[in-house]
Amino acid sequence: MEAKVKPLSNMEKPVIKTISDWSVCRQKPLVISGPCSAETEEQVMETAKQLSAGGKCDVFRAGVWKPRTKPGGFEGIGCSSLRWLKRVRKECQLPVAVEVAREKHVYEALKHGIDILWIGARTTTNPFSIQEIADTLKGVDVTVLVKNPVNPDVDLWMGAIERINKAGVNRIGAVHRGFFCCENEPYRNTPKWQIPMELRRRMPQLPMICDPSHMSGKPGYLQEIAQKAMDLGFEGLMIESHIQPENAWSDSGQQIKPAELVSLLESLASEPENEKVDFSSRLLNELREQIDIFDDQIMDMLERRFRVAEKIGAEKRKKDIPFLQSARRSEIIGKAVKKGEGRGLDRDFVKQLFSLIHSESLNRQMKTK
Repeated sequence: MEAKVKPLSNMEKPVIKTISDWSVCRQKPLVISGPCSAETEEQVMETAKQLSAGGKCDVFRAGVWKPRTKPGGFEGIGCSSLRWLKRVRKECQLPVAVEVAREKHVYEALKHGIDILWIGARTTTNPFSIQEIADTLKGVDVTVLVKNPVNPDVDLWMGAIERINKAGVNRIGAVHRGFFCCENEPYRNTPKWQIPMELRRRMPQLPMICDPSHMSGKPGYLQEIAQKAMDLGFEGLMIESHIQPENAWSDSGQQIKPAELVSLLESLASEPENEKVDFSSRLLNELREQIDIFDDQIMDMLERRFRVAEKIGAEKRKKDIPFLQSARRSEIIGKAVKKGEGRGLDRDFVKQLFSLIHSESLNRQMKTK
């Protein structure tokens, strides 16, 4: 069944529907699963049949158009594979979802009766692309999911959701898939849970779905991340599954078999239905966890700094150079104060902090042999 187009009054202000009002939601959490990419008709149908038999999947997902970082990678089959999703919808009785990034994608998906459209992280980053998609969706009765942008910018994420909502889409949800991080972390994309929690605070009725697959990058972290999402009151999960993950044409390292999805979901502990979700308290706890992480990073950096100071001390002792270099001390503290002011830090605070750091470095230099 193709999406219905309804007239939208200029005065109409669409209210975002809760996830319980989505026709595709049959259980808690809402589970969206399927392969990263639709590769072959056989692969799509067999994955869908196994997911349907497992009884835990509400929506079948598959990438038809795949944005790749570099040319030469598998970029999806394109429009022709939408016919496979129509078969899934008919034969497996599962609603279907695809990613869209352009006006043409939206038209083709709607023409083939796709139930849910999701907007990827790269597209969310570009307001021009979002507005193009929003204009195409005016008056269309369809469900749209918006993944967070690549960078942790809650305003950019919220802006994309508002553009889609203003087009008249009231079944709309946010998908948290983590953020790009250049630091040495175990995850493919760092969670930064405080970002989606801040979005929830600003838009309390907005359904929140977690994508542990893109966040983890490997199956070993899926359960941990999914459980965290459930603890934080997320209403849904989007987890990639494939009949042969090791042979997947894209993102093979983060997909699991349909049977493994069932085991993962059964391992999750959910909140009692009557328990009130206090999102403000959860946000506070998440922010405190972030403080703990930053404190650990500060300690690590201090340790590394003092090790370098000890090496300097050893060189000074070897060459009979005085440990205290007053000009160098003034230079270090002066630079720190100037940089601190540029970051909104109190001048006296920075001066005292780096005076203590320099004093400790000097102490360590003097202890070297």
